[in-house]
Amino acid sequence: MPSDRILNEKKEQVRNLVEKLNSATSVVLVDYKGINVETDTRLRAELRSEDVEYTVVKNTLLKLACQETGMEELMSVLSGTTALAVSGDEVAPARIIQRYASKYRDIFNFKMGYINGKVFGPDELRSIALLPSRDGLISQVAGTFNNIIASLARAVSEVAKQKEETVA
Repeated sequence: MPSDRILNEKKEQVRNLVEKLNSATSVVLVDYKGINVETDTRLRAELRSEDVEYTVVKNTLLKLACQETGMEELMSVLSGTTALAVSGDEVAPARIIQRYASKYRDIFNFKMGYINGKVFGPDELRSIALLPSRDGLISQVAGTFNNIIASLARAVSEVAKQKEETVA
């Protein structure tokens, strides 16, 4: 039987996990079996630069946290090695992790994700990872609007020129 101190530490770890899961927009679970220290360090640095918190978690503690947060769907993949990436950005964790998963297929893979209250499997996470970042999407939309406005301005200009020619 574990001591009271150990039980309290584990309860605190579960509370921290619950807090992370509740505050995150995006939760991605990863199987990282066999990743080397150098690669893991690069991955963690890249995730940190995008404000993604990445930690290795004990499956039993994460199961308890999933039960408390209503994310029971994630429990089905909680075996083996599990790392947890959480973020306020919907796409960043999947995008960064996908780069590593594509390089290291045999040792680093998506397990499951939870984004804005919806569960995503590994294939869906790979599709999400291909989406541009929020800033990239905004740039694309702004560029599209800019092209439409420029086309409208050219059309109005041409109509004005034709009217001037017919008047003159």
